[in-house]
Amino acid sequence: MTSRIRPFHHMRWNEPIIYQLSVEGQRGILVPEAEEEIEQVVGDGLSSIPDNMRRSDPPNLPEMAQPQVVRHFNHLSQENLGADSNIDIGQGTCTMKHSPKINEVFARSHKITDLHPYQDFSTVQGILEIFYRTEELFREISGLDCCSVQPGGGTHGVLAMASMVRAWHRDRGEDQQRDEIITTLFSHPADAAVPKAKGYKVVILPPDEEGLPDLEAYRNALSEKIAAIFFTNPEDTGIFNSRIQEFTELAHQKGALCCYDQANANGLLGIARAREAGFDMSFFNLHKTFSSPHGCGGPATGLLMVDRKLENYLPVPVVRRNERTGRYFLDFDLPKSCGKVKAFFGVAPVVLRAYAWIMSLGADGLEEASRIAVLNNNYFMKKMLKVRGCSISFPRHPARVEQVRYSWEKLKEETGFGTGDVQRRIADFGTHYWTSHEPWVIPEPFTIEPSESYSKDDIDEYLEIMEQISRECYEEPEVIRHAPHNSTVHHIDHEYLDDPGKWAITWREYSKKYTGYFQER
Repeated sequence: MTSRIRPFHHMRWNEPIIYQLSVEGQRGILVPEAEEEIEQVVGDGLSSIPDNMRRSDPPNLPEMAQPQVVRHFNHLSQENLGADSNIDIGQGTCTMKHSPKINEVFARSHKITDLHPYQDFSTVQGILEIFYRTEELFREISGLDCCSVQPGGGTHGVLAMASMVRAWHRDRGEDQQRDEIITTLFSHPADAAVPKAKGYKVVILPPDEEGLPDLEAYRNALSEKIAAIFFTNPEDTGIFNSRIQEFTELAHQKGALCCYDQANANGLLGIARAREAGFDMSFFNLHKTFSSPHGCGGPATGLLMVDRKLENYLPVPVVRRNERTGRYFLDFDLPKSCGKVKAFFGVAPVVLRAYAWIMSLGADGLEEASRIAVLNNNYFMKKMLKVRGCSISFPRHPARVEQVRYSWEKLKEETGFGTGDVQRRIADFGTHYWTSHEPWVIPEPFTIEPSESYSKDDIDEYLEIMEQISRECYEEPEVIRHAPHNSTVHHIDHEYLDDPGKWAITWREYSKKYTGYFQER
């Protein structure tokens, strides 16, 4: 049989940081000075600005001509991987899928890109209607009643839920008493981190032998101190807790709220809903399940749905429709609101893409997309478990929904190579994979999620790459030891990730820490 593996060599530019390309005096555009007649009417454009709002120094921006700017960003784009250029099922829990290009046309229309958050309601009726109609769709998808599209992503969705939990119990005079949150080991890390940041004590449930949240440990953890539970289901292992309603009922008996992290609903659309599972609120990532691109960590939207009893605690504003006039507006009059979780309201292009995707598929199409995603995942799992050195987490629970957390523990024991080595080598084939959230609670982990966007041929090609790397680990160790060979990726030094003293988040910090370092070399 002809190999599916294609010859690949990534372009490598070793592109400097844009500030290192800056040349004093270069300009990409020359802004003409205002004509004298205009200055007489509107002034010089500066004197009307209060002194306390004027910069003491000009902004430290790179100085480059237009061709150099275009060349720089083209070089960077040629070093990228993504859903439009490779089989991206290895992004794991991030659910990479195809975003129909017609939806990009909608999102890039000047009618969207020229919107400003301070525009009068009368001038933004179109996008407010999209927000409102999206809420109507998610009432059907979740079974819940009220919506906010303010959160700027998944962790922001958890923040909105935690803020509403705080506001709900404060309104009942129980905020001081209820200072604990329960989550699970394989829920998304934000489900522990965000409540912790909000001041809650966090109880993390261990898994049982099948990888499900331990029910007895849960019963023991429940008390009158519990403010809420934050559960992901299916968890990051891909295991679905079919007894979830029992968990939510027990929480409600103790007066706790039930919060659903449904950032990845890719295998559940039209099949299972938050309402029937007993949750009071749930958020969805529009940039994962609903096809809007991730955008390198943003923009994004963690659309939040809540039960009617929690409507007045939503972040403000919410979209309303005046039934008499048919006009849409932003309602800030929620006296029990948890407040804002973001300065402005929603990410309009993200919501628009998701709305278009849902409307193009309809109810039957959404369910079919989920069923194909589950089929793809289980096909991949069956084939992947035949690859030498690979095993599955919690083998006593073989069923998985939309993804699987695998392990190279056996490969590591037999060859000395682990998931990090495979991660470096896979870049030589024009793709990549995600290992796991750290710290690793499964030895040598990696997570694969083939969504509905990928064909059987795509999946088979990715599997053949994995088989090739496994064979090399056993038979050609030098190939693995010196990988990557054909990629822009180099060996990753985890010391930089683990040591905040070496981080450089801004150019100013980078200059302080590393300018001398590079000059010496």
